[in-house]
Amino acid sequence: MKHSMQDEEALFEAARQLKSGGQREAFLAQACAGDLELQRRLAELLSADEVADKFLKSASRSAGSLFATGWSKISTTETGASGVPDEQVGKRIGPYKILQRIGEGGGGVVYMAEQEKPISRRVALKVIKLGMDTKSVIARFDAERQALALMEHPNIARVLDAGATGAGRPYFVMELVRGVRITEYCDQNNLDTRRRLALFIQICSAIQHAHQKGIIHRDIKPSNILVTMHDGVPVPKVIDFGIAKAIEGRLTEQTLFTAYEQIIGTPAYMSPEQAEMSGLDVDTRSDIYSLGVLLYELLTGRTPFDAKELVKSGLEEMRRTLREREPQRPSSILTTLHGTELTATAAHRHAEPPKLISTLKGDLDWIVMKTLEKDRKRRYETANGLAMDVRRYLNNEPVTARPPSRLYRLQKLVRRNQVVFASGTVVAVALIAGLGISTRLFVEERQARQRAVAAEQNEFALRQKSELREKITQIALMVSQEEYADADDLLAKTPLDQPSLEGAVVLRALGEWHARQDRWPQAANRLKNLLRVDDIDGPDVETLDCLQCGPALIEAGDLAGYDQFRRAAVAKYGNTNSPVADRVLKIALLLPGDQKLLASLAPVAETTERTFKADEDDSEPDSFRAAWQCVSLSLMDYRRGDYTGTADWAKRCLAYPDFNAPRAATAHILLALAYWQQGRQPQARVELRQGQDAVAARFTEGLDHGSAPNGFWFDWVFARILLREAEGLMPPVTQIEQAPQ
Repeated sequence: MKHSMQDEEALFEAARQLKSGGQREAFLAQACAGDLELQRRLAELLSADEVADKFLKSASRSAGSLFATGWSKISTTETGASGVPDEQVGKRIGPYKILQRIGEGGGGVVYMAEQEKPISRRVALKVIKLGMDTKSVIARFDAERQALALMEHPNIARVLDAGATGAGRPYFVMELVRGVRITEYCDQNNLDTRRRLALFIQICSAIQHAHQKGIIHRDIKPSNILVTMHDGVPVPKVIDFGIAKAIEGRLTEQTLFTAYEQIIGTPAYMSPEQAEMSGLDVDTRSDIYSLGVLLYELLTGRTPFDAKELVKSGLEEMRRTLREREPQRPSSILTTLHGTELTATAAHRHAEPPKLISTLKGDLDWIVMKTLEKDRKRRYETANGLAMDVRRYLNNEPVTARPPSRLYRLQKLVRRNQVVFASGTVVAVALIAGLGISTRLFVEERQARQRAVAAEQNEFALRQKSELREKITQIALMVSQEEYADADDLLAKTPLDQPSLEGAVVLRALGEWHARQDRWPQAANRLKNLLRVDDIDGPDVETLDCLQCGPALIEAGDLAGYDQFRRAAVAKYGNTNSPVADRVLKIALLLPGDQKLLASLAPVAETTERTFKADEDDSEPDSFRAAWQCVSLSLMDYRRGDYTGTADWAKRCLAYPDFNAPRAATAHILLALAYWQQGRQPQARVELRQGQDAVAARFTEGLDHGSAPNGFWFDWVFARILLREAEGLMPPVTQIEQAPQ
């Protein structure tokens, strides 16, 4: 009786479940029904499988970086990575003629090949590397090919054929996709966030289709998603579907290193359960995690955990990181980037840095973080569920992803510190027991009385929160449609005084809208409220909000409010060692301050100067940031009476080649102030005139949002406030001429 490959693999898997050698022999003797050749083959595979188990257990303790790193482009060559001769260009494999080698990965080599019959076309032919050509693997390939053939989706590269070379090495024939990896395509074309999300939705659709066919990809990453053009429209194509699954499994001793690589996958993109290798079944939610990593990279240009650091840390530390360490939110990781790095990342997304960070805050942050949950039960159940939430975001509808509750965060804290909490629990139990039955009864009686009141209050609070959330969502929708007046009217009736990502976005937009209309009291009111609700973000975003609020308070005539505001800002951010220290100086010194304020700013100035010098010593200095630091240091020197230092820093600012109009205007004004205090009136008037001309031109045209390279609206207001101070210091020319000699 002839057995198929599927039958042989089924017998192998059944025998492998039996623990003792005697049970396996008895099972094979009965199942093979006298087919001695089949019985011998299966016995050999089972023996090799036992060796594989032992090796994997020892390898998991000692191996540090045996990871499959995905396909990489290589030059056309006649040998593989190991130097062993491979299939030669020009030879035939079945009906396919090899044209050139186009890629290589942990499991095999990919060629461009030409098929002549029954139809003429070019295909991608993937040949599994030497050492992986076991009968067990070939059987898996045959079973996998049948499953893959069921898939029919416009965003999946089809598997067209499969077989084995003359030497017995398995191969797959796939649709040839001419394109670039999705991250490269998005960056090369500077796609904004919405267009990136539109491509991502198509990828989710492809993964959902595969899951419905019972196929798990297991290696979702940019190099396995190529973007090709169809009639001028970009179409993402998922490649290598199911290949990892086909070559996974327990192989012979000679193939363990390759198998181990394939089981591990690509570190930066694999789920905690993949990294664990504990026997936990890997289901479709592992692909959801990898989709989350891909989305994270599309939005920020980085993966949640740096791939190089994961590999360098070793296997055990990598597993620990993926199991336990929580990644930063996408918007938060952007705030950690240096100036040029952040500017380049934002430019690739067709946005200014503050706008990009603001875009990611809130819904996109929580969508991504839901996909990256360590507990897979808390992730999206399906790829379609993830895609639907992304669509809700694009349609300005409420998304299902929400930040984790305090209870959930507490539970995770307890799990990470079990010994401490266990000890505390023992003590607590002993104390409670000592209180006696009478105390317990008293508490129960009091709780019974309070339960009804608490339930009513909780219901009322939940209803209020729900109504508030609905109103904020409505206001955000109005703002996105530029219906600012209606949004502002509704906001005035909405009690918004608690931390809220959505509320911060709304208040920031409406504060700017009022400022651009010269309605400074209203602008100051909105921006002060913004500072109250925006305590979720890091110093980078919060100090940008302060740079808007300070000028608005001064323009509104609320000088006492400004003084209170700037002292609070110094108290909150004055001890920072981050690159935002120069902003603290600008926030606090827009108007003259007393000696106490200047003394509190001395460490901030030292930090700014230290950061400036470090940038100057860098091989690729961030000249944009350095020029703004010069403005802050010039202003600090002017407020403490060092006019030589004021002039030196202002001139250094003006010497930088990348021109920024409001920054240059501010530097000219500071130089004019310094020259006047030094008695150099003619030079002071020349510098003042340049500042006056730039400010007058900008405010004649009217304020707009602006950009980092050209200056934001609050940069211009900052320059105008300093200009008024300079004009008040310098009397008109006619008065100088008439003054007594």
